[in-house]
Amino acid sequence: MTEQQHTILVVDDTPENIDLLANALRDHYKVKAAINGEIALKLAEKEQPDLILLDVMMPGISGFEVCERLKADPLTRHIPVIFVTAMMATEDELHGLELGAVDYITKPINPSLVKARVRTHLALHDQSLELEIKIRERTQELETTRLQIIQRLGRAAEYKDNETGMHVIRMSKYSYYLALAAGLTENDARLLMNAAPMHDIGKIGIPDHILQKKGRLTDEEMAVMRTHCEIGAMIIGDDNSELLKLAKVVAMTHHEKWDGSGYPNGLKGKAIPIEGRIVAIADVFDALTSERPYKQAWPIEKAIEYLEEQAGSHFDPELVPLFIECLPDILMAKKTYADNVELKD
Repeated sequence: MTEQQHTILVVDDTPENIDLLANALRDHYKVKAAINGEIALKLAEKEQPDLILLDVMMPGISGFEVCERLKADPLTRHIPVIFVTAMMATEDELHGLELGAVDYITKPINPSLVKARVRTHLALHDQSLELEIKIRERTQELETTRLQIIQRLGRAAEYKDNETGMHVIRMSKYSYYLALAAGLTENDARLLMNAAPMHDIGKIGIPDHILQKKGRLTDEEMAVMRTHCEIGAMIIGDDNSELLKLAKVVAMTHHEKWDGSGYPNGLKGKAIPIEGRIVAIADVFDALTSERPYKQAWPIEKAIEYLEEQAGSHFDPELVPLFIECLPDILMAKKTYADNVELKD
């Protein structure tokens, strides 16, 4: 950013002091002025200056309080504040720095010193912003890579089964819409959408002769099949990542049932994490309405009837009506990620 693009807000209750600072800076910067703290706070929020030169001793709101309020507001906390004051006590300077100011300039001002300090702190601020942008971009790259790995692992588990890789994408979208309808925040709903593809990752550990058997499983085979929840949790492991923590919860709880007859732990009602309850509905709905080698796809109406019949036994009775309310979005996602659609990276 060039100097001409920077805006400096000068705050002082004495017009002569504003003029001195403005004269020292206006050849290189765009200068705004405020004669009290209230005006300064409004201008800072509206104009978003690149740096603020702030008097301490002002009638009404002091410079210290202005700085404190600036730093408490997410819109203005990033703006560097330099106090310009005749107060020389060390404790005053320390108090200002503790409030978030970056420097002190004492009155009477030296124009050359003012320009040097402003130039230095603007350069430091610009470097900090550039570094923050690079860190954010790199973090996003890592997050994107991690999400792609999770989706591909989920799809790998489905390919080993009689499912398709698109199943995990569809049911994760359904989970997202239902999570929003259930009152989860956008961030939490998106986190669930990204964790849901790992729900059946444990099927990787189930022998093929059981997983791909076309006929009815024996009791012994069903017991082995049900271990995929614990296997999935072990594959995901213990990690500090919120995403992987949630993926583990989903893997362990998406086969639990509202009435306590599910597995692996026989959890009942709201003892089942809401994420597991959401994924249970999304997973079953997509399984019912998708064609497989061993069955035809159910009509949407029949699948909805099944969800309603199972509300209160298999499914959370409060979530089923919310899922039906989301049906327009869900059907759009079903069409967008149909089995015959190629998923782009």
